[in-house]
Amino acid sequence: MELIYDVFQTLLNAGPTVLLPLIILGVGLVFGVKPAKAFRSGLTVGIGFAGIKLVINLLSSSLGPAAKAMVERWGFSLDVLDVGWGTIAAVTWASPIIPILIFAILAINIIMLILKKTNTLDVDIWNYHHMAIVGVMTYFVTGNIFLAVGASAVMAIVTFKLSDWSAPMVEDYFGLPGVSLPTVSALSSLIVAVPLNWVLDKIPGVNKINFSLKDAKKYLGFFGEPIIMGLILGGIIGALAGYNFTDIANVAVNMSAVLVLIPKMTSLFMEGLMPISEGAKKFAKKRFKGRDLYIGLDAAVISGNPDVITTSLIVIPLTILLAVVLPGNRMLPFADLAVVPFRVALVVALTRGNLFKNVVIGLATTAAILLAGTVTAPVLTDLAGSVGIDLSLAAGALISSFAATSLTQSFLVFMAFTVGNPLINIPVLLVVFGIVWYYMDVVKPRKLAKENIEVANEVEQSV
Repeated sequence: MELIYDVFQTLLNAGPTVLLPLIILGVGLVFGVKPAKAFRSGLTVGIGFAGIKLVINLLSSSLGPAAKAMVERWGFSLDVLDVGWGTIAAVTWASPIIPILIFAILAINIIMLILKKTNTLDVDIWNYHHMAIVGVMTYFVTGNIFLAVGASAVMAIVTFKLSDWSAPMVEDYFGLPGVSLPTVSALSSLIVAVPLNWVLDKIPGVNKINFSLKDAKKYLGFFGEPIIMGLILGGIIGALAGYNFTDIANVAVNMSAVLVLIPKMTSLFMEGLMPISEGAKKFAKKRFKGRDLYIGLDAAVISGNPDVITTSLIVIPLTILLAVVLPGNRMLPFADLAVVPFRVALVVALTRGNLFKNVVIGLATTAAILLAGTVTAPVLTDLAGSVGIDLSLAAGALISSFAATSLTQSFLVFMAFTVGNPLINIPVLLVVFGIVWYYMDVVKPRKLAKENIEVANEVEQSV
């Protein structure tokens, strides 16, 4: 057992750019893809993912300091500091119960696949930490290992189902067939976004507003092209940060580069994934008739989409302002402002690129993150100290981030398992999610089938 754990830990330490090609190779062989083809696919996917990560690092290294400079320049004083998802991941992996939680999440994915309760094969093991942190925090608060495993188990089940339900949207908008995105930091936004999008669609006048990046190209011409919009928005961010001309130009050109390079890296990524996707379809057709299998990947593959980046560049400065005026908020957006693209990526797909909706819903999701991050900051601060992570904050200051239990999904599960009576909270949470599950897997397909029959009948009668 110790040997297995050591091998597993070594692979995790190597990072996703090494782990992902190996997993894709293994998955390809399971799906009956020829070894040479599976190896090439795995390597190509790894190269594409490395390219995406490099561009995202360029985004983070340019946008992150600029966002921080904005915060410092405008002198906002809030006592809960966003220390970034990387710090939270370190806290998670340092927990003594992390091996139990990771293997529990992996087992749940396999069991759900066998029982046909999910179609997502989550190969993005590195991002299991988003599900595990809820268990780690639950254990820290309650000292109960069963509640801790239960919290991570519920996180896993909800994550895999949200991945299934959003996969058609990912394929339709981003052009990624056979892929789902079980990244909690992206999926969680849908809990706020879906009902709010429905409300916006019901408001007269508001439901007529539909301005997208394509419209920008149409009406703004030269200035509406992604390469130019990235330059302009990057320049605005640099100016708001108080940078000199040279630094403003650097941010502007880097943002322009991100909008140009990400689609090229994504196409390379998809080139490698296509043989595996085809193999998965053949495998599912042979072994699981009438069922599609999705390869669960990191949401990084969509976070650099031009619509996503454009939305993020607008939402980031507004989020900083929102943090100051939002009642009840004590959290200062800082280190995680650079990962806002992950938080709005699926919002963009949901609205089909409607920039007005993207900004409104994007701000609603960041507002939810700020409030949840404020509530759970004391626990997270104490947890970080307990695993030896010293952040040397000022007296009385707390830590949080745009990850962990600041995410809506994680917050709801954590609160159900730790606040009040879990014997009441947990069943209520499961019943509510069960109702959503029944609607999405039973009621909605029936409605769509009925509508398709009615449309077919109308066409037949018109002929």
